[in-house]
Amino acid sequence: MKVAEIRTHLLEHRLETAFESATMRFDRRQHLLVEVICEDGTTGWGECLGPAGPNAAVVAAYAPHVIGQNPLETEKIWATCYNALRDQGQRGLTITALSGIDIALWDLKGKILGQPVSVLLGGRWRERIEAYATGSFKRDGVDRVADNAEEMAGHAAAGFRRMKVKIGFGVEEDLRVIAAVREAIGPDRRLMIDANHGYTVNEAVELGNRAAKYGIDWFEEPVVPEQLDAYLEVKARQPIPLAAGETWHTRWGYRDPLQRRVVDIIQPDICGMGGLSEAKKVADLASLHGIRVVPHVWGTAVQIATALQFMSAMVPDPVRNAPVAPIMEFDRTHNPFRQAVVTTPLEHKDGFVAVPDGPGLGIEIEREALARFAPKG
Repeated sequence: MKVAEIRTHLLEHRLETAFESATMRFDRRQHLLVEVICEDGTTGWGECLGPAGPNAAVVAAYAPHVIGQNPLETEKIWATCYNALRDQGQRGLTITALSGIDIALWDLKGKILGQPVSVLLGGRWRERIEAYATGSFKRDGVDRVADNAEEMAGHAAAGFRRMKVKIGFGVEEDLRVIAAVREAIGPDRRLMIDANHGYTVNEAVELGNRAAKYGIDWFEEPVVPEQLDAYLEVKARQPIPLAAGETWHTRWGYRDPLQRRVVDIIQPDICGMGGLSEAKKVADLASLHGIRVVPHVWGTAVQIATALQFMSAMVPDPVRNAPVAPIMEFDRTHNPFRQAVVTTPLEHKDGFVAVPDGPGLGIEIEREALARFAPKG
């Protein structure tokens, strides 16, 4: 059996209320799905993190290196594609586009062999994954402190035991948000903060030292991802564990951060850092250094299913000699096609999400939704 065709599906929804992180503004939700089709009609699905239009163009550039190949040879196809465009970039769009293709090939592999991706990755250690709620972006036209506190209280009421708030808008304002959220959710629920690399070193150090009293599990992306020495300085000068990695790509991009131990937790985005093929390698590297892996998740149910399969197969903790209990990021911002693109939504129940047990990613695509959310005009 060989790959016959690759298609991309751009999805878009214009938001009624725009929102911001410290470094990006969102007036629409836009994501790209990748469909890889075999000669017999068997189809695999993947997703690309990042700008949908440019990702689609790079997927098209990779297509001649994938069509005609055996879809089971995921490593061979990955290396062929990477080598084809390595002179144009070893990270960024060349890798985010390749990620979508790789995930679709793993979905195909599972369907051809009749096994979930988690089994093909080595085995299912767990049948459900605890989710943490991500939200609390800065929304237009509302008071951020009150809005974030109300939102996080709602997530707690919905059953989430862990949640993450967006910061990076200024130390004093951010501290007011953190204090209000902690009061709203109570002392027992876990709280994380994410600056989306919006701080300088000194700002991050000040924020970390002053926010520690609120019981923060991790401080995500305090500074820009390229400056590893800056991460080391922030890590040394404040007490909250550091997390980062959604913009580090491939095993080569993770090598220095892991070897230098610049963070306590890495957050590979499987749809951006090279797909399942690379995510497995990076997780194995992290285990050598005793660094926790908590994947970044931002997209549709295709990405959610990918993360669930991957985390189900995460290997036991070598220190405790017991299965690690990973947690999955669960985006709660407005996205009407997040779950609409699959026939069976992957929603949480009391803060946990079941791992699909069907072949491949374990999902079926709702094609009507692909047409409904395709860009108009």
